[in-house]
Amino acid sequence: MVEDRILEVAIADRRLVEALEATGGVDGARVTHWDLRTPSPRQRWDIVVPPYIAPPSVLAALDGLEVALVQGQSIGFDGIREHLPAGVPFANAASVHETSTAELAVGLAIAAQRGFADFVRDAGEHRWAAAWRPSLADRRVLLVGYGGVSAAIDARLRAFEVEVTRVARTAREATGPDGAPVHVHGIEELPALLAGAEVVIVAVPLNASTTGLIGTAELAAMPDGALLVNVARGPVVDTDALVAELRTGRLRAALDVTDPEPLPPDHPLYDVPGLLLTPHVGGASSAMVPRIVRLVRRQVARMLAGESPLNLVIEA
Repeated sequence: MVEDRILEVAIADRRLVEALEATGGVDGARVTHWDLRTPSPRQRWDIVVPPYIAPPSVLAALDGLEVALVQGQSIGFDGIREHLPAGVPFANAASVHETSTAELAVGLAIAAQRGFADFVRDAGEHRWAAAWRPSLADRRVLLVGYGGVSAAIDARLRAFEVEVTRVARTAREATGPDGAPVHVHGIEELPALLAGAEVVIVAVPLNASTTGLIGTAELAAMPDGALLVNVARGPVVDTDALVAELRTGRLRAALDVTDPEPLPPDHPLYDVPGLLLTPHVGGASSAMVPRIVRLVRRQVARMLAGESPLNLVIEA
């Protein structure tokens, strides 16, 4: 560690700045609130943390500045490379959102299976309308993608007595939630795997190979009554194809993400049957800020020690 070195850290979200201050600040760093919409108060930053919910174009504010690291607040980084100034490394927020997003994914699956939305509507109309609904227990669940979020979903599904199948870009053996090896199928097997799945949970990064991954053919491959849960990114699912399928009543869906986003008030998704919709809130929970605080502190400590930052997804 370089003696007496102080890192300059810019954070766009005031709530995160206040959380750092309330818990003792960051050893070895001076934290400044800079929203990236006003001129930068400094020419050089060691770490810049952009807003949590903002288009990648906000990174244009870094043009002409010296920036050692941009620390994102999301796991996904689609669109970042196109707006990040050349030579500036970018780290995503792996370790921050996996737990919260997995919690929502399982919650959406349970709520959709057990008909929570219908029961809430009935109660709002002072109507007692008991009904039988499909359980999550004993269902065949297909996890599409097997990164950090899907692994966290897998761990939480253990308590629900389901049969889990896993598929990712390439086939491999992985370590399952109980520490035992599990097989991950290759993406070329997806059509056949969809045909046997009663609940499909999508948690893949958005890139050229996953855009439209779940389209007309894939939806058609799912059995009658199956549930699609998307906590990845909206464009992973072909919206028009999903609307067409839901209108028939053959499939159901629970979406935390949509394409487009935010969803316009007149969009047909709002009116299709069998849809449970949340407004991209997978990471928006009380678990987020403490974990971002820990990540920022770890990044500062590593940089002071001369070590590479964690979670680098775009290198200089």
